[in-house]
Amino acid sequence: MAHKVIIVGAVAAGMSAATRLRRLDEDASITVLEAGDHPSFANCGLPYYVGGVIAERDALLLQSPASLAARFAIDVRVRSRVTSIDRSAKTITVTGPDGAEYSESYDALILSPGARPIVPPIPGAERALTLRDIADVDALAAATGESRSAVVIGAGFVGLEVAENLRHRGLDVTIVELAPQVLAPLDAEMAIRVEQRLTANGVRVLTGASVSEIGTADAVVTLADGSTETVAADLVVAAIGVQPEGSLAADAGLELGPRGSILVDDEMRTSDPAIFAVGDAATKADAFGDGPTLIPLANLANRHGRRVADVIAGRASRAGASIGTAVVGVFGLTAAATGRSERRLQAEGRDYRAIHTHPMDHAGYYPGASQMTLKLLVDPATDLILGAQGVGEAGVDKRIDVIATAITGGLTASALADLELAYAPAYGSAKDPINMLGYVAENLATGETSSIQWHELTEDEAPVVLDVRTDAEHARGTVTVDWQEPLVIPVDELRARHGELPQGKRIVVHCQVGQRGHTAARLLRQLGYDAVNLDGGFLTWRDGQAARAAQVATASAV
Repeated sequence: MAHKVIIVGAVAAGMSAATRLRRLDEDASITVLEAGDHPSFANCGLPYYVGGVIAERDALLLQSPASLAARFAIDVRVRSRVTSIDRSAKTITVTGPDGAEYSESYDALILSPGARPIVPPIPGAERALTLRDIADVDALAAATGESRSAVVIGAGFVGLEVAENLRHRGLDVTIVELAPQVLAPLDAEMAIRVEQRLTANGVRVLTGASVSEIGTADAVVTLADGSTETVAADLVVAAIGVQPEGSLAADAGLELGPRGSILVDDEMRTSDPAIFAVGDAATKADAFGDGPTLIPLANLANRHGRRVADVIAGRASRAGASIGTAVVGVFGLTAAATGRSERRLQAEGRDYRAIHTHPMDHAGYYPGASQMTLKLLVDPATDLILGAQGVGEAGVDKRIDVIATAITGGLTASALADLELAYAPAYGSAKDPINMLGYVAENLATGETSSIQWHELTEDEAPVVLDVRTDAEHARGTVTVDWQEPLVIPVDELRARHGELPQGKRIVVHCQVGQRGHTAARLLRQLGYDAVNLDGGFLTWRDGQAARAAQVATASAV
């Protein structure tokens, strides 16, 4: 056990390491050096304080140097910046609150410097506010009270939270996102639901666009077609993403990972055996790949802070591979994801199978049920789960958490069918949405059925597209293709009317969400037809078409 431990950076990872280490060793000397004013605060709650959802600023402040000293006998020094590391002497140089420099020795050093918000290098960038710490939230809250309009650069998790909370404050809000969609961890047909919710609540969304200049009362936005427009912006918030704070490690000659992050092994040990790194600045093991990855999430920071304390205390402990599970709320809509997206799997050249369902969050006969959309991505060779996404009013976080647990436990997609999950009409269904994903996965894995995706329905093969819903459902909206007129045979009439279908051609069957389509495809296959089910039915196809149309329209926005 190292007798003297220095931790550079507090908040999630640093303070988790410090407090865990104290619980393991009462005799250790533990010093935390934090460059900011607050060693422990709820950074994930910052946007909600801006919006007034969290009314009291003090609610964000979790611990102070005095409270940490009283409970844990930890020496926490705020406004203390570590400027260099002398690895051979095992010392660091610190600039204290009064500007004076001094040295501290260490037996073990934990680097937890976090990550800094990215601000685009454009004219007027100094006007852009960020949201990383208490000083940032104070500045943004003050600016909000004096503003009527805002531009948020970036449509990731933080950007959407900021946009929603600025709308709560009554500001006119425009989101500018360089990618062709909001929320990059989601696939297009899932993310379009979030964009529609933003628009319905008065947020203007410009995708495929970038802010090229920030003026005194506006922002110049360059659109996908190269044209520009001026957007009113009493304030501008940069929520593009974060850059790992790896400069201290780099200057000390430590080995670096992607984007200047600090490379660590599964014990969170750097290339120097006496120095460890945790939090947003440190790399994580990728559960779906061979190399290190960056996942700036608070739960990982806390978890790895705990693990590094175990290692320093002499316990056998490993960080484990990370899958990247995240959730965000947007005007009452929940969007969550875990693991790989379809887009990323395509970019990596990996085989996968996609499954879409549209279940109710609890029993449909019980009041208050709402529909969600779930997407599961599966390795077709092993049936292991590669990722999942969900969007809906309620119950999404619960289902994504179950799938994240299944991924960590190495369960196959088909095994989801046999999970015993809590059920009562107000909370779920006798066949939970998770079980239903498992049933579909099992049917596909065994070859009992075959499906195609919304984006695979093309004119290349010009299959026969068959709607097996009722005439009334068909009239409210249906899958349309260029090569044929809509064809409708309700599933309950299919046995009697299947002779109306052409022989020798592939038939793509669709219903509303895919369930009746599966029944129809099974019937037709047993009758000798080459029938496949349109995965997720009309609803997934509709969302996919809306996403595609939004991306096409981006170039001619305004």
